[in-house]
Amino acid sequence: MRGLILAFALGVWLLQQQATLPGAGWFAALLLLPLLWLLRRYAALFRISTLLFSVLAGFLWAAGYAQVRLADELPSAWEGRDIRVVGVVADLPQLQERGERFLFNVEQVETEGASVPSRISLTDYEFNMASKQQPGRVFHPGERWRLTVRLKQPHGAWNPHGFDFEAWALERNIRATGYIREDAANTRLAPQVWRPAYLVERVREAVRDRFRTVLGDAPYAGILQALVIGDESAIPNRDWELFRKTGVVHLVSISGLHITMIAGLIFALVQALWRRSEILTLRMPARKAATVAGLIAAFAYALLAGFSVPTQRTVFMLAALAAALWSGRAGSMSLALCWAVFVVILLDPWAVTAPGFWLSFGAVALLVYVGSCRLEQRMHWFREALRSQWVIALGLTPLLIALFQQVSIISPLANAIAIPLVSLVVTPLALLGAVIPVDAILHLSHGVMDACMRFLQFCADLPLAVWQQHAPPSWAIIAAVAGAIWLLLPRGFPLRWLGLAALMPMFLLAPPPPVPGAMQVTVLDVGQGTAAVIRTAHHALLYDTGPKYSSEADSGNRIIVPFLRGEGIARLDGMMISHDNMDHSGGAASIFSAMPVGWLASSLPPESDLHALARRDMRCFAGQNWTWDGVHFEVLHPAPESYDLVKLKDNDRSCVLKVSSAYGSVLLTGDIEQRTENELIARDGGALKSDVLLAPHHGSKTSSTAAFVENTHPSATVFTVGYRNRFRHPRPEVEERYSRAGSLLYRSDRDGAVIFGFHDAQAVEVTRWRWIERYYWQKNPAGVDENGPAG
Repeated sequence: MRGLILAFALGVWLLQQQATLPGAGWFAALLLLPLLWLLRRYAALFRISTLLFSVLAGFLWAAGYAQVRLADELPSAWEGRDIRVVGVVADLPQLQERGERFLFNVEQVETEGASVPSRISLTDYEFNMASKQQPGRVFHPGERWRLTVRLKQPHGAWNPHGFDFEAWALERNIRATGYIREDAANTRLAPQVWRPAYLVERVREAVRDRFRTVLGDAPYAGILQALVIGDESAIPNRDWELFRKTGVVHLVSISGLHITMIAGLIFALVQALWRRSEILTLRMPARKAATVAGLIAAFAYALLAGFSVPTQRTVFMLAALAAALWSGRAGSMSLALCWAVFVVILLDPWAVTAPGFWLSFGAVALLVYVGSCRLEQRMHWFREALRSQWVIALGLTPLLIALFQQVSIISPLANAIAIPLVSLVVTPLALLGAVIPVDAILHLSHGVMDACMRFLQFCADLPLAVWQQHAPPSWAIIAAVAGAIWLLLPRGFPLRWLGLAALMPMFLLAPPPPVPGAMQVTVLDVGQGTAAVIRTAHHALLYDTGPKYSSEADSGNRIIVPFLRGEGIARLDGMMISHDNMDHSGGAASIFSAMPVGWLASSLPPESDLHALARRDMRCFAGQNWTWDGVHFEVLHPAPESYDLVKLKDNDRSCVLKVSSAYGSVLLTGDIEQRTENELIARDGGALKSDVLLAPHHGSKTSSTAAFVENTHPSATVFTVGYRNRFRHPRPEVEERYSRAGSLLYRSDRDGAVIFGFHDAQAVEVTRWRWIERYYWQKNPAGVDENGPAG
């Protein structure tokens, strides 16, 4: 049975690696099922055939599930248009800087001819503007509303080593995103829709309101909120970074440890009370009654916490063990774990794409594996806890490096203290404080959490607290997992040291840098903004740092740092910020805090906070030039005297950088407009000629004049734009201008990150990330030829 379940899981995982969904012919393969009956006499052949059929069953189950979910979509023709819908607020609304966001289950579409998915994500920007004087929420879970909305299909940035928003949205069945339009017809139709899921969300909202009322602005109130109801939105980014450095993220999320602890407490309490009643004991054994009570408690806590993958895994595993105990059969932890895997992927085939799935199931599987390999007597609880920490730290290292390119070295120490504090003190007190209206309980829980955070900060400040590195190749990860499993074999097992040899490629095989004289230019997909990484044999330069999305999120910590880390770039030799615009400088602070930066060159005003973060700070101006590894860098603009022109627009003071190698050149232009383009042409039009051009100002109509296009004459032009951006960049007439000049056109919203390899004298190698790393849930924009760029 274990083999069949794991084979089914393999089939589900294989489906999630496909660029397109299988056709109807694949489902006809199910007609071969009767052949298994004919093979039952041949034991070996029957087992192999059964496993292969299980793989096929998992593959087709996930494919059918995906076909149904993808069919519920927003037509392209209705993107960006006003649509009136009736539906129910489906989850806890999240108050953000720019508005209030929540899930909305659509029940009726009132706009004639419109088609809207059944589940969408909405943001109310108008509410945020109105709430400046009196903060508060106007939407509550379970309310039915009539709203006028404007929607678009789920679309996220797509970069190497980056987060896949579209996969995340598909797993959560969010089939469109958008915002509420100001309309007099927007009205609440019913204060409460009486369905179990909405009632659970109302309970979660009541708990969150109690926490906010009692704890107010207490620094770790968001952590307690996350421990009880699974709402992690109130945890600031600095705390998440601390948890990652110390390896305790699993404790902040509702983990299996918390669920099991609550189930165990209820089990012990019910068993003790049940045994005191003769009548109850005669009707049902105390152990069976306690098992049911513990399982109900686990399920209730999981519902309160939002029923995430870690909570699902724990509940399903406890259910399998409870069923075995109830039936009187001996329960196997490994079989229970397999059944939990089966139920999770049966209900949610996209769970296999989530890091939490691999980490949560992987941790339990490691403990089960190590426990099954040991025959010695039960050891002292303290030694058992230390061994568990060692097992998880070693066994999950390959997965952590594959998923996040970092692993906490001091995780065993941090967890040794944090696990008992959070699981046995903080969480029970927080749960009690949520139920019992005694404020002191929540304050005590917060006080213990405060002490825990101080200890974690001490651990994070230790030297070499975190190991960060490049993203290893897939085969090295597989070898490392096998090596870790081999190392965890019992003492005395021969050749255990071979496990270390299997781990080494993961650490030693870094992506090869360009050879001397060559370069790689990666134009990252950061939405409506610019960020480009120029890498030579031994140096790396970042040109612009993309936009800032909120006070906690920007392109620096969400896109650029993960990319640099995954590519094995531990430090930047230089950073150039073209001008003072949040679309170009928004991610700089996060990058400065994440890695060393040799120098900063920019046209930022003197009052910018970024100057204080740089080790070496300078203005950019025409005439600056240097050479790295045979690659020449030259600043073409602005002129030094332009800094004295107070009325000069920031766009026209953008740093313009030309990078030339033996195999081609690239021109990076910031947001220059027609005035600056004319100045550059007048100063030295011939210097503008480049093989690759980052189009000025994202393809705005105020830039890319005919004369500029003629002088640059690029073979390839890249427009760094956000999907359906409000500026409507790039303008069609600008695209047409470059296309007529014979330039191939690339767009970050359509192609994702665009990588140019300057290492061949014959041609520049171009990689469009959205097409080279393509999955079936990524929709091909209308009118786009997937065989090549426009032009």
